[in-house]
Amino acid sequence: MKEITLTYYDGSHRQVVIEDIEVPYPEGRLIVSRTDRKGIITHCNQSFVDMSGYSEQELIGQPHSILRHPDMPRAAFKDLWDTLEQGKRWQGYVKNLRKDGKYYWVYATAIPNIRNGKTVGYTSVRRKPSRKNVEACIPLYAEMLQKERVAV
Repeated sequence: MKEITLTYYDGSHRQVVIEDIEVPYPEGRLIVSRTDRKGIITHCNQSFVDMSGYSEQELIGQPHSILRHPDMPRAAFKDLWDTLEQGKRWQGYVKNLRKDGKYYWVYATAIPNIRNGKTVGYTSVRRKPSRKNVEACIPLYAEMLQKERVAV
């Protein structure tokens, strides 16, 4: 177990404990959440609560980045936001950080919520990821992270 400081794209920081233990994604469950346009969680289902280790009260009103694992490259989230801001659907593999410092992988689909022709927020549905694709992402994300660190 180790404690690190995470720095987010907006410059904010937070201390997190990282424990290199994977929590398996439960069979047949979907994690669903909605956010406002800035990524602040406005709704989450029970599967989200169960997998994240946070209570619903701890999640609502927080930025979705509360789940960001330090092994995830910034470029993955830039791609997600760029895609959503174009009004398009985004899909990808994400390693999430639980409240207890453990992690879990998801295959995420995020879409803009359109009301009267305007984007009012986003919905994300996560499902159990293909193990083969997760294994392919691990070295790819590590390489992307290394390039990001060199660029800083």
